[in-house]
Amino acid sequence: MKHERLLSLDAFRGFTIAGMILVNNPGSWSHIYPQLAHASWNGWTFTDWIFPFFLWIVGVSMTFSFDARRAKGDTNKKLILNVLRRAAIIFGLGLFLAGFPFGLLWGHHFEWSSIRIPGVLQRIAVCYFISSVIYLYTSTRGQIYAIGIVFLLYSIGMFYIPVPELGAGLFEKGKNFSAYIDSLFLSGHMWGATKTWDPEGIFSTLPAVATTLFGVITGDYLRISQQSKIEKSAWMFVFGAGLLLLGALFDMWMPINKSIWTVSYSVFMAGWALCIFGIFYFLIDAKGIKKWAYPFVVYGMNAIFIFVLSGIVGRTMGLWKFTVQAADGTAATVSLQRLLVQTIFEPYSSPLNASLMHAVCWMLSMYLIVWVMYKKKWFIKV
Repeated sequence: MKHERLLSLDAFRGFTIAGMILVNNPGSWSHIYPQLAHASWNGWTFTDWIFPFFLWIVGVSMTFSFDARRAKGDTNKKLILNVLRRAAIIFGLGLFLAGFPFGLLWGHHFEWSSIRIPGVLQRIAVCYFISSVIYLYTSTRGQIYAIGIVFLLYSIGMFYIPVPELGAGLFEKGKNFSAYIDSLFLSGHMWGATKTWDPEGIFSTLPAVATTLFGVITGDYLRISQQSKIEKSAWMFVFGAGLLLLGALFDMWMPINKSIWTVSYSVFMAGWALCIFGIFYFLIDAKGIKKWAYPFVVYGMNAIFIFVLSGIVGRTMGLWKFTVQAADGTAATVSLQRLLVQTIFEPYSSPLNASLMHAVCWMLSMYLIVWVMYKKKWFIKV
């Protein structure tokens, strides 16, 4: 049996990874349009769509991937071994980005004793592995129960388990149960901007698993349901709107917050994922309007590869230093990335727009790479 590829999912993945590259590479972190930065704490922006969308896509994708492999005769044991291998590779790529260039180039300082262990790819790996096990050994009802269980465990921890010297029920930055767990198990291995807690920390990964499972349930619905594609699109909008409403209601009980991935955030972003993907699915798969999505499909076919490459190149340009003449006649040391922004963009626009133009050009340059790969049919899978 030949399995039809879900082109809308490739496009939605490409839209998400393009957004991730755009927001990760401003010309200056001091000059960013508010929607291209994460919410400072509670609340959400366009940028706060990106990571949960990617986890949701992971959930949808695994249902089609496992179905295809089962059709070839793969057992659950074989599938789990493959999942473990892929999760280890993705986790390893995340550690590689965290340590690059490992003290070998541009005066970079590196110590294994202080490498950041959590990260975007690391969380993707963990959520992928846990969600895969749940999916392979439960029904849809079991997956809904699993979402309820992780939400319950998270809520109990955040509301009722006291943090030493602080108490229970806190959702302040760095002063909550999630941050406390990070301090116990990740001391010295957290994001340098926070140091005492991590936005991809241990406890906040629980509701991130739920985000992935929302995608799993959607994937099975798309794969199994006998409804027409237009009907499926409509129901995705209905359930998406319902989750948006539920997330907004939960916000009154537990704030929408990406940094600690609250229950309300997980539910709210699953609603957005359903609604936005519903548009892609309706236009591309239901109505056959595909040309507009071509750039996103190109990006989506090598998503992990281009994310890693963008991270490596970005780190390189940030560490590679040059000595230049400052306006007051003194010598100044700047990175290659800063030098390019000063030379190419800032003479012609405000610092804010110069920063944005750098991010857009960065995204387009990464697109050029994946476009060549797409044309040559080079698809790098992990």
